[in-house]
Amino acid sequence: MHAPATSLEADSPDLRLLALQALCVSDPVEKVARTHALWTRLHAGSAPVDASVRLTAPADAPLPGRPSLPALVAPTEVPHRSPFTPDGLAALLHAVTHIEFNAINLALDAVWRFPDLPPAYYADWLRVADEEATHFTLLHTLLHDMGYRYGDFPAHDGLWEMCVKTQADVTARMALVPRTLEARGLDATPPMQARLRKVGTPHARRAVDILQVILRDEIGHVAVGNRWYAWLCPARPA
Repeated sequence: MHAPATSLEADSPDLRLLALQALCVSDPVEKVARTHALWTRLHAGSAPVDASVRLTAPADAPLPGRPSLPALVAPTEVPHRSPFTPDGLAALLHAVTHIEFNAINLALDAVWRFPDLPPAYYADWLRVADEEATHFTLLHTLLHDMGYRYGDFPAHDGLWEMCVKTQADVTARMALVPRTLEARGLDATPPMQARLRKVGTPHARRAVDILQVILRDEIGHVAVGNRWYAWLCPARPA
C-alpha cells in the first residue's frame, strides 16, 4: 500500500523527492550540483529515503529538465564529422557529453519513479547519478577549454525515449537501460579511445583519459543494472 502521492512542492527532505526536483532542473551546472548534494546527503544521513511514497511530477514541470540547446533531432540527422578536425573532435566529445547529461537524468529518474524497493536500490542509483554528474563535468570542462560548450551541436534523444518507454516497469528499465544501452557504451568506448589516440592532440589525449574514467564507472553501472534485474525477476508476475 503506497503512502499518498507527494507533489514537487512538498516540504519533505526525502531523497526521492529531492531526486525528482533535481531531474526537473534545466541548467546542467545546477543539476550536477544538486545531484552531488544528494549523494552527500545520503552518506551524511541528513535525508531519508522513503520507498513507500508514490511521487508524482507536476504537470507544468517538463521531464527531464534540460536547457534549450542542444537542438534535438533524429539520430540519422546528427551530422558525423572527422575527429581529426577541431570541429569534428568537439562534435564527438559533445555527443558523449550529451550521453552523460542524459545518464544523470536516467539515474535520477530511477530513484524517484519506482517505489517499494530496498534501500540499497536507491543508494545504488544515487551513486550512479553522482558518477554520471562527474563524467558530465569532466567532458563539459574539456569542451569549454576547446572553445565550445554543451549545446553547440545537435543531439538525439534516444536514451530518454527509452526511459519513457520503461516508465511503468522497473524490471524493463533495468533490462533495457543499464543492461542494454549502457552495455553498448562499454563496447563503443575502447574503439573511440583508439581513434582519439590517433588524433593525438592534447585535447584528444585528455579525452582518452576521461573516457577511461567513464569506462571504469560504467562497468559498475551495468553491474548495478544486472544486480537489480536479477533481484526483480523472481518477483515479476508470470
